[in-house]
Amino acid sequence: MPPLLEMRAIAKAFPGVRALRGVDLTLHAGEVLALLGENGAGKSTLIKILCGAHRPDSGSIRLAGAEAAIRSPHDARRAGVAVIHQEFNLVPALSAAENIFLGRECTRAGFIAHGEQRRRAAELFARIGVAIDPGALCRDLTVAQQQVVEIARALADDARILVLDEPTAALSHHEVERLFTIIRDLQTHGIGVIYISHRLDEIFTLCDRIAVLRDGANVGECPVAGTTREQLIRLMVGRELTEEFPPRATRPGATRLAVRGLRRGRAVRDVSFEVRRGEVLALTGLVGAGRTETLRLIFGADARDAGEILLDGAPLRIRSPRDAIAAGIGLLTEDRKGQGLVLIHSVLENFALPNLDRFSRLGFVRGATERREFAEMTRSLRIKVSGPAQRARDLSGGNQQKVVLAKWLAKNCEVLLFDEPTRGVDVGAKFEIYTLINQLAAEGKAIVMVSSELPEVLGMADRILVLHEGRLTGEIADARTATQEQIMQLAVA
Repeated sequence: MPPLLEMRAIAKAFPGVRALRGVDLTLHAGEVLALLGENGAGKSTLIKILCGAHRPDSGSIRLAGAEAAIRSPHDARRAGVAVIHQEFNLVPALSAAENIFLGRECTRAGFIAHGEQRRRAAELFARIGVAIDPGALCRDLTVAQQQVVEIARALADDARILVLDEPTAALSHHEVERLFTIIRDLQTHGIGVIYISHRLDEIFTLCDRIAVLRDGANVGECPVAGTTREQLIRLMVGRELTEEFPPRATRPGATRLAVRGLRRGRAVRDVSFEVRRGEVLALTGLVGAGRTETLRLIFGADARDAGEILLDGAPLRIRSPRDAIAAGIGLLTEDRKGQGLVLIHSVLENFALPNLDRFSRLGFVRGATERREFAEMTRSLRIKVSGPAQRARDLSGGNQQKVVLAKWLAKNCEVLLFDEPTRGVDVGAKFEIYTLINQLAAEGKAIVMVSSELPEVLGMADRILVLHEGRLTGEIADARTATQEQIMQLAVA
């Protein structure tokens, strides 16, 4: 039988950027194909062409051996192609069943047959093997449940090709295992899956074959069996990475930031800790443990019920992010698109936002100074942009993350709160971010890093604090002696 999908010589250019340079991709029925590459390698552009969001400049697409003209998302949907993006495409105020059948509602005599929709939705959930109330509003569902609703919608459309873009970014370990079970079941029904992830452990666990892009071109294709992690990293970044985590000599100084009795409802309950100059302190725990909420309280993004924040021994009155920034505290948010960037603005404008006091004189922005510092930061962080006027929404996830980093580095904050700093970032960019964190620590900055990836916690932290249900359940004074099992025991305490 012909392949389920064949993309041949796909090319696409944007102003100032050649995103794809004659890319080929093949997917077979019942196969899980890993699509890998650094941020900006062309993965997102290729998928947007497949789902009809972009039109290729040249090249062809064949589905089950037949030429396909995919000019719009509607064409892709009719052709059996479904894409589940990192940011779900659901209407929060509608029920699970209503989202599944949105745009092709079940009707009777001109009226929506809500009972029929709920019945069919329940059948789809049963087929996937997950119990979800079809009448529950999507805003009340967990991230994992919302993902299942997206998969159910694809099945309702009789999708034969399913694309999953960073599907485990916000899932717990148990939820990831449940998702893998669902994917393996879809394989048995002949559905082909394109799986995009920067978590290489998942690739070796789930996928059958790997296709790698670099700078908009194919650089390798191989079966998972017999491929090593080192070979895969070399294909992705085009160079040897002998270590995943750069070495650093740890010499923490005096206490820089102190938190005493921080509390907000049941999310954060009596949390106290200190961070020293030159120290990387990791906050970890399961999803919902209160890690992000703790950082938001320190930054003034949420109001605290109780607690005290001290900088160099002096109490701070932080009632808003403005107060935190003025005190020299910066927050790299977990949700870079929703909270870290203004996506419709240019990368230059995003970079300048917290730094306007330095870039302005007498109420006017000094454009030359602003552009010069942005150019310097672009070079040092290796941010791939077509120019300072490029909109933030058009960057890859990793380059968006670097823009957020750049604005806080330009602010020269003394305390940096990094919430999942490498989420959705490729292995090469991860190493660059790790190196940057080490440089900041060497300069005497105090760094609090939240991470769900235990190898990252063990590889980067000097000290580890573990949270469970809003409370600190343990401290590991020397991260070099810690194990993943030790952290997990504290995380479920």
